[in-house]
Amino acid sequence: MTTIYVDADACPVKDEVERVASRLDVPVVLVCNGGLRPSSNRLISLKVVAEGPDEADKWIAEQCGPGDVVVTADLPLADRCVKAGAHVVQHDGQVLDTANIGGRLATRDLMQDIRAADPFHQGGGRSFSKADRSRFLQSLDRLARRALKGA
Repeated sequence: MTTIYVDADACPVKDEVERVASRLDVPVVLVCNGGLRPSSNRLISLKVVAEGPDEADKWIAEQCGPGDVVVTADLPLADRCVKAGAHVVQHDGQVLDTANIGGRLATRDLMQDIRAADPFHQGGGRSFSKADRSRFLQSLDRLARRALKGA
């Protein structure tokens, strides 16, 4: 059975996930270290994991598999989920798969090294936009439908 797993700590698209899940009747597990309110939607469950770095990531990676969809911005988690056979989508709607995850991880690592070498670096990422939210909705809907067909 297809399940949508959400790396829910600081996830800006939880409402969009609920919309897609309700439309397609797909269960969702919001995974976090705490601080989220349980949803009244019967399809949405909350999994609170132990405090600590990457505890939510570990839990999601152990649970997901073929036919599931994972929503995360964490590239190492995305890599583990792709290797487990899950569909992965980032908050901005970018789909991660076996064809692009390696390059994305390499770029991430390179950028970390560049930022670490520049003590004056003040930059951050670009802000989350309405276009990102719209792309995410379309991507999640498409991936969830694909997962349901394959399940």
